[in-house]
Amino acid sequence: MIKHTFKISLGIILVIIGLIGGLIPIFQGWMFGIPGLIILSKYFPPAKRLLDWAKQKIHRDENKR
Repeated sequence: MIKHTFKISLGIILVIIGLIGGLIPIFQGWMFGIPGLIILSKYFPPAKRLLDWAKQKIHRDENKR
């Protein structure tokens, strides 16, 4: 139980840092936001759908090249 709480808290903190990093031009937010989404996707279906959407978008962009 504590392990799951820690992972969920870590995922939320990383996503928040990623969002803040998206607002600050010097700071690279995606380096924190993506791992946060990966952690949260195991526990929250909306995070999993967002992660799956991002994966599909990356694969479509790779196929266009």
